[in-house]
Amino acid sequence: MNVKTMHLDDQLTLSLGQASFAGVKPENEDSIGIRIPEGNLLTTKGAVAVIADGVSAAEAGREASDTCVTNFLSDYFSTPDTWTVKKSAHQVLIALNRWLYGQGQRFIHAEKGYVSTLSIIVFKSRTAHIFHVGDSRIYRLRNNDFEQLTRDHATRINSEQSYLTRAMGLDVRLDVDYRSVDLEQGDLFFLSTDGVHDFLRDCDIRHQLQESGAEFEDTCNQLIAMALENNSRDNLSCQILKVDALPFENSEDMYQKLTALPFPPALDVGMILDGLKVEQEIHASNRSQLYIVSDKNSGQRYVMKTPSVNYDDDDAYIERFIMESWIGTRIDSPHVVKVAEQERHKSCLYYLTEHIEGQSITAWSANRSPAAIDEVIDKIDQLIKGVRAMHRKETLHQDLKPDNILVDSDGQVKVIDFGSCYVGGIAEIAVPITRDVVLGTADYSAPEHVLGKKPGPRSDLFSIAMICYEMLAGKKAFQGKLENCRSLADYSRLIYEPSYLHNPHVPIWMDGAIKKALSMSPDLRYQDISEFLYDLQHPNADFQHPSDVPLVQRNPLRFWQTVAALLFVSQIATLVILL
Repeated sequence: MNVKTMHLDDQLTLSLGQASFAGVKPENEDSIGIRIPEGNLLTTKGAVAVIADGVSAAEAGREASDTCVTNFLSDYFSTPDTWTVKKSAHQVLIALNRWLYGQGQRFIHAEKGYVSTLSIIVFKSRTAHIFHVGDSRIYRLRNNDFEQLTRDHATRINSEQSYLTRAMGLDVRLDVDYRSVDLEQGDLFFLSTDGVHDFLRDCDIRHQLQESGAEFEDTCNQLIAMALENNSRDNLSCQILKVDALPFENSEDMYQKLTALPFPPALDVGMILDGLKVEQEIHASNRSQLYIVSDKNSGQRYVMKTPSVNYDDDDAYIERFIMESWIGTRIDSPHVVKVAEQERHKSCLYYLTEHIEGQSITAWSANRSPAAIDEVIDKIDQLIKGVRAMHRKETLHQDLKPDNILVDSDGQVKVIDFGSCYVGGIAEIAVPITRDVVLGTADYSAPEHVLGKKPGPRSDLFSIAMICYEMLAGKKAFQGKLENCRSLADYSRLIYEPSYLHNPHVPIWMDGAIKKALSMSPDLRYQDISEFLYDLQHPNADFQHPSDVPLVQRNPLRFWQTVAALLFVSQIATLVILL
């Protein structure tokens, strides 16, 4: 392979070269590959280098190594671009390992079937993500420091023999080493199979890399020749990748990119922007405006969101606004509002979503006070389906509240507003600015948002449970005091009142599920939102015992009747004694 220079996102630049040789063996069971995608994948997924060494003792070592390299380079880039590198790679590796292991079961000795080492490096933004299993290696040369970034999963029997303790296809369970390292301009990464590094000293490899110049393929071939001279009897493969430049070295470059489109002018009813006629302003705040607009050609109605001119020089705000439409186009669910794609050229910064004829959960609940239990659970079921679709894309909504949930004329629930969303795959893209963090509404947000702890899917679960409680009880949980909490001590003083105190139709077991989902600690909530939904729809034995609930909460009328009866009996007894 010839030396190439690849540019990622017009900023990150890699020089690379690679070589593979059978050596003294009749067949080359090593496999190598590098993929530099084009377009947005360069930013969201990065560049990938893969090296694999099919186990010689295996019946299908060559097929295993080829499959590892080819399938990973294909499948990794097919994962959602909202996913983090770690999640994307692990999902692909788990599926790949299961396939290799399944294929190996056809052999008498499964451990001699489809088995291969695998080492991967993903360059994304300003970080290198490393995945490794087996005894192929990844090194980094930074200045004069030559460091092995992986550890061998092998046990040596003697000076000439060793066996792998971990490899692809060796076991149905896969244990992959993962680490991430920051990138610096000039970093040079070296990947090799044991046919190379077992027969060369680290100092010799380092010297060759330092003297390589820009001809990295020649350097790979020189290292292979040196290993052969040192009596290597294995296949020999290696790769070299050098970081020539990193993306977004300064904020000015990023600001110029973000401000390619100007902010739209102030819009009034009747105005036309890019063939879209403004019919009505439906919301305005210090951060954005929402309008109902109609397409002059098709008559189709949309909701247009425009940024506030208060932030026309705020690059963090602009990045956040642009991300909203990007997120919306990647969530495919009938219960999440759809962002409308436009074929015509945009003259300024805005985006469109489908127009929903309906009302918010706030209005829907107000018209059904109290709402029927089965209707509430149906709406929560739909809400959870929408939120799960976001979570599957490693996206947290982070501002779930009744006003951000619409019910259309057919009774279908739609989650709206991507203004506070967190996307795992985007968060790991480094930028030279402090990203805009928009906190959700305080009286529906989980404590971890306020306490500065890392939120997760269970944070959205907390908000869903808050909404469910309010729909059932007609009141906010914790007497509406959640929004006043600023510290752990504040949260510890909150008192949970069972929802059935305000709505006697709510079963005790259903309230038990809500109470668990509203635990102050995320570790005490449900592990998955689906578990919460199941317990809302099916009585959980852990929440069915009335004796676990004080009578004053379970049935306050009976409690006070009992207290009055006991007082009456005690007074009669006192009179008898006195007389």
